[in-house]
Amino acid sequence: MADDLSKRGPQDRSRVNVNEPWEVKHWCTEFKCTETQLRAAVKAVGVMVADVRRHLSK
Repeated sequence: MADDLSKRGPQDRSRVNVNEPWEVKHWCTEFKCTETQLRAAVKAVGVMVADVRRHLSK
């Protein structure tokens, strides 16, 4: 169920959503980065997880 607040994983695992605080927290943990680094990566390469991962691993 989409409104199940006990499940805090991203709705779309192929895209990084920086508009939801809990998704930002998830992706920062996943990529081992700060919120600032995550937002900069999304701004630089877009929201696709593979692109963000590649950008942050440089």
